[in-house]
Amino acid sequence: MSQPTAQTPAADAKSPAPRPVSAEKKAAASAVSKPRSGVWWRHLLALVALVWALFPVLFILSAALNPAGTLSSSSPLPQQFSMRNFERLFSSTTFPYWTWFQNSLIVAGLGTVLQVFIGAAAAFAFSRLRWAGRRAGLMTLLLAQMFPVLLAFSALYIMFLRLGEVLPGLGLNTLWGLLLVYLGGSMGANVWLLKGYFDTIPKEMDEAAKMDGASHARIFFTMTLRLVAPILATVAILSFVMLWGEFLLASIFLLDQDVRTLGIGLYSLNLADRNAYFGMFCAGALIASIPPVLVYLGLQKQLIGGLTSGAVK
Repeated sequence: MSQPTAQTPAADAKSPAPRPVSAEKKAAASAVSKPRSGVWWRHLLALVALVWALFPVLFILSAALNPAGTLSSSSPLPQQFSMRNFERLFSSTTFPYWTWFQNSLIVAGLGTVLQVFIGAAAAFAFSRLRWAGRRAGLMTLLLAQMFPVLLAFSALYIMFLRLGEVLPGLGLNTLWGLLLVYLGGSMGANVWLLKGYFDTIPKEMDEAAKMDGASHARIFFTMTLRLVAPILATVAILSFVMLWGEFLLASIFLLDQDVRTLGIGLYSLNLADRNAYFGMFCAGALIASIPPVLVYLGLQKQLIGGLTSGAVK
């Protein structure tokens, strides 16, 4: 009777040894087997926030396309589609919408360019130059931002009321007077943001340009402004959006219909008859939102880069 032969060492060597399972595969297997129970509520919260943010936009769109054009007949979801509110708004002689739109473009566009230039020049002086009172000036700008802007409204009103007696083109009820007030606040928070970005540029570049005979003005216009283009775009976006939607100062300075900006004009339309002109108000608000959206879409890459780089220092 034959007995079973024992397995030889050679046979053991031929059989493949089990490979150890890596920690990454174990983690992947456990992740597949276990449901991700701690993530669903985040998606739900993001969805609720999105609906909450888009609901006012949907309501304004529904009211603008509602042919009735009244507040009482408006609904959150559009039920009827008509351009009647837009036609009434564009053909109205009592409420010159396109004049308000043009005034806002002048104030916001020209004010943005001048604010960016003034802020960049001030940031260049604080960052690249050394002069007496530099640190005190920076601290003064920081201290001035702690006081509410409303405290200066009475003084500004009296100042420009007297200025209009001497220079009527820069007094109250003029776009240029309002623009001059906006330029007075150019050296605010933007200077600190711009200075932080200016500090990231190596100062050896300025020293090399000076050795070649370049002046401070030439260094600023031909070299520095090109290197700080992202932060200039960031400040331009912030300034344009602020000037486009500014209401308090404009409501004090601009009184006549022909010199009002969009915010003041639409507010006066709403005050005339909130129920009857609500459709026209929503139609004007939709068109007024187009320029800021276009500015954001055109400069969104520079906005992110400028904010992150300017905040490093």
